Amino acid sequence: MADFTAKDVQALREATGIGMMECKKALTEAGGDFDAAVTILRERGLASHEKKAGRITSEGIVSIYTEGDIGAIIEVNSETDFVAKNEDFRAFVTLCAKTVVENDPKDVEALLACEIDGVTLDEILKEKVFTIGENLKIRRFERFEGIMVPYIHGGGTHAVLVKFESSAEAADSDEFILFGKDIAMQIAAANPTYLTREDMPSEAIEQERAILMSQALNEGKPQNIAEKMVEGRINKYYKDVVLLEQPFVKDDKMTVAQYVASVAKALGEDIKIVSFTRYEKGEGLEKRSDNFAEEVANMQK
Repeated sequence: MADFTAKDVQALREATGIGMMECKKALTEAGGDFDAAVTILRERGLASHEKKAGRITSEGIVSIYTEGDIGAIIEVNSETDFVAKNEDFRAFVTLCAKTVVENDPKDVEALLACEIDGVTLDEILKEKVFTIGENLKIRRFERFEGIMVPYIHGGGTHAVLVKFESSAEAADSDEFILFGKDIAMQIAAANPTYLTREDMPSEAIEQERAILMSQALNEGKPQNIAEKMVEGRINKYYKDVVLLEQPFVKDDKMTVAQYVASVAKALGEDIKIVSFTRYEKGEGLEKRSDNFAEEVANMQK
């Protein structure tokens, strides 16, 4: 006769997130000892973590955590969008961002080595892989200090953190907070690469200029006409990639720089955008190729 009950199996399942059959096997192997069963499942979970480590992680969320005048933007990836909606996963992402704010690690490896209540974040990550059942990866993060405004879109598909220079009084006003959100939403929607044209590497400009010149000459334009066309197209290129030169999304009759100047004038304060970071979930990552039907079939197996 078994040394445990159905309630024991259920309790083990709730504690570990592992399926009923696996929990029953572990309790049987442990002779009904709950803690020993947890250890058995953890050992198996860590082994399965190694197997999961090679799986593609292109889903997940981007998130932001702020604490006073310090903030962090982070991306943590999972295998499927289902996990990205999991509250346990989202709480883990928040924990990761909070750890960045509080410990200022230099890279992901240093972040994983940070301790929370005597346990490293790497151990917590492995525990989440164990309980959630998917490969998870902390991909990237950045830490900000100073006056900043966060914006998260689509529940974590896009995140923007913008740093400003201004007075503390201005930064606390409702007008400034609304302005900051406008700038963050502009960055989320228009995806600028640079803050100012001076931030652009000269080689990037020359490469773009050479491409545009080749295009103009290939269109059969004479050299002098081609050069004028290139200058016009370069200016358009700046409007595409430079934040302060982009048309403001809420009023395209003004640029972002003009919008900043108008708000500064209205508030009677100097306002400057210092820097920004925009994360898009899974950008540049290899995507899973299996379709939904295959995914369901795999789950059934």
